[in-house]
Amino acid sequence: MTTNNVFSGLKVVDLASFIAGPGAAVILSDFGADVIKVEPPSGDTWRIGYKIPPVARSKDNYPWHLNNRNKRGLALDLKSPRAVEVLERLVKWADVLIVNTPQPARKKLKLLYDDVAQWNPRLIYADITGYGDKGPDAALPGFDITAYWARSGLLSLTRDAGAPPTLPVTGSGDHATAVSLYSAIVTALYRRERTGKGSYVTTSLLASGVWACGVSVQAALVDATFFPLHNRLEPPNAIFNVYRSSDDNWFLLVVTPDHWPALATGIGRPDLLGDARFADAAKLAANSKQLTSILDELFGSRPMAHWQEVLDAAHITYGVVRTPSEVIRDPQLVQNDIVVPLEGAGGNLKLTVSSPFKLHDAPKVSAKRAPELGEHGEEILKDLGFDAKGIESLRASGTVPAAPTRASAAR
Repeated sequence: MTTNNVFSGLKVVDLASFIAGPGAAVILSDFGADVIKVEPPSGDTWRIGYKIPPVARSKDNYPWHLNNRNKRGLALDLKSPRAVEVLERLVKWADVLIVNTPQPARKKLKLLYDDVAQWNPRLIYADITGYGDKGPDAALPGFDITAYWARSGLLSLTRDAGAPPTLPVTGSGDHATAVSLYSAIVTALYRRERTGKGSYVTTSLLASGVWACGVSVQAALVDATFFPLHNRLEPPNAIFNVYRSSDDNWFLLVVTPDHWPALATGIGRPDLLGDARFADAAKLAANSKQLTSILDELFGSRPMAHWQEVLDAAHITYGVVRTPSEVIRDPQLVQNDIVVPLEGAGGNLKLTVSSPFKLHDAPKVSAKRAPELGEHGEEILKDLGFDAKGIESLRASGTVPAAPTRASAAR
């Protein structure tokens, strides 16, 4: 790590599992933090995430590397009587501790804030939960599809009229919540710079989901009147709708009433401007079904390349609906370091998705593969002050299992 990275010298212990907590640690690692990934002897369950439908199948464990790149790996049995010896040294070493263990288990393992803060008053204890740390459901386990999507209101709104709720994109709520937790950690680090004191920061999948759904939730708070679920054949606004080209590409048209003349002229239908049904914003809304039918026929007559040329020339805002396989061919991703090289993972894992922001005068570290289970155990234990005899004793007790070979860890 170079000294000009923002978080060079920052020490992070990632005790979290799956995606959101580790995702926050990845952002810190991207900017140079030294992150230790602590896993149980059986490994973080997300190591097999790529084998669980409907997660896309591959020979390469791509989700593991995405959410755990740049980290050092330590396997630790927190249930072992001697685990506290390692845990205490980890906490004393760390600036940030990230946890997402369910509250009842956390209490048994003595991983609560009050248990560990006594060892390090400058510690930033970053806690992520499904539904918050208070209330009747504080102890419930939560995944992004249940807490971020379903319970927040998002899943009820992201569907068309007559269609049932569907499964959201894998990890999308987790990655959004990872940014929330990262923001909380950085806020606490700023406070520590001013006061010298550590903090207990927290977020939840539910809180992040409600924030993402904030416009609609705020509308409900003022008892606003909601439109029915979207029906693209009878939308509230025909020029804010989804259309399909002749070569079966869907695109989202986003046009405000003041740009309606430019759209009508650009697509070769200036006659629509003289149609009394579409004479102003109110009439456009009242006759959206009729205009949708006209636009459906028109847009369905030519391929997407034609409409891109037409809409670009008319300075109309639109978005072509792309699949992930199409997204990765978008030159914007490489030009803006949204996708970056990944070092050392092997197989087809040559590139990875970077965290979603950058500082132009403070580069990120080069992305390196995620650790194998317990890969850096001996190195980390030495950093924590254990000598060879102490390390062997921890190994013998099963508290810190021996690191497996790389081939077995990759399975």
